[in-house]
Amino acid sequence: MRPAPARPSAVDTVTPQPAVTAQPPRYLTNDEAAHYLRLSPRTLEKQRVLGGGPRFRKFGRRVMYAAADLDAWADQRSFEATSDPEYAEHHSADSRAR
Repeated sequence: MRPAPARPSAVDTVTPQPAVTAQPPRYLTNDEAAHYLRLSPRTLEKQRVLGGGPRFRKFGRRVMYAAADLDAWADQRSFEATSDPEYAEHHSADSRAR
């Protein structure tokens, strides 16, 4: 009886992955940013005028949002409970702005 041919192990066939390079910040249009945050585009438009929205950039007539700024803005609105003093302060500030 002949011995079975040796199969290459999974370790031998692993190809090295290319190094991950830092990507430049990705800029999103108003509609893309609204979709990213699951908000209405009109909400972002209002927040640009009234304040309280994410940081934005103007390139000529175009309004753009960096994904990192959208993430930072969303993280600032993270609360553990409605009884959290920060939540109450933020919520009352929002209702006064209306």
